Amino acid sequence: MRMLSLTVGLVAALFATGAAAQSVDLSGRYNCIAMCRGEYQPYVTQNGPELNVVTEAGVPSRAWPDWYFPTTRIWVDVLNQSAVYTPDGLVIQFDSGTVWRRDIPPPPPPPPVRRRR
Repeated sequence: MRMLSLTVGLVAALFATGAAAQSVDLSGRYNCIAMCRGEYQPYVTQNGPELNVVTEAGVPSRAWPDWYFPTTRIWVDVLNQSAVYTPDGLVIQFDSGTVWRRDIPPPPPPPPVRRRR
């Protein structure tokens, strides 16, 4: 019985994907707040462990979880650098010093109050 549980654990560890390692969904719009290289709004689309990134300079790129730190870092191919992200996914900071903050729109206005006549 002990050998069976050890084998199941070993097989699960071998077939674990990068999606299991990624801890947060980074999809969404961001605002560049430091060391910006352009005027576009950065955008990240995540599909499993792989990411499509459009930088503030308008350059599209592919990205994926960093090999050594998959739960806290991503590697951006075109920029040839890695970036660390916060556990809640609100901030991405690149090795070059560029910082992106997630663009969270304001809440919708409250519904109008209807008054009886």
